[in-house]
Amino acid sequence: MEQTGCNVHAQSGNAAGFPLPEISRFFGIVIRMYAEPASPHHRPHFHAYHHDQVGIVAIDGVELIGGALPPREMRLVLAWAEIRRQELIENWHALQAGRPPSKIESLR
Repeated sequence: MEQTGCNVHAQSGNAAGFPLPEISRFFGIVIRMYAEPASPHHRPHFHAYHHDQVGIVAIDGVELIGGALPPREMRLVLAWAEIRRQELIENWHALQAGRPPSKIESLR
């Protein structure tokens, strides 16, 4: 598993303590994404929170790259990310350019 450089234990903020923008929420899972400095080790990714657990999911290959979620929630997150991959990529680019991300439709 490749590490992203993110603190997988941060529950609601980035290294500077600012809240991570929430881009979606479904079945008790909160999806957040934030800008990171350019680095060859930082793949485009988002954070999926469920209770006290967090999984970091790469967008380019839609795979878990850090943390952990319960199996059911992980399957839901991965399926959602596959369906919404283009929107996730657009949000990643917006955040890296200093623009806010857009909300993305949840699973129903």
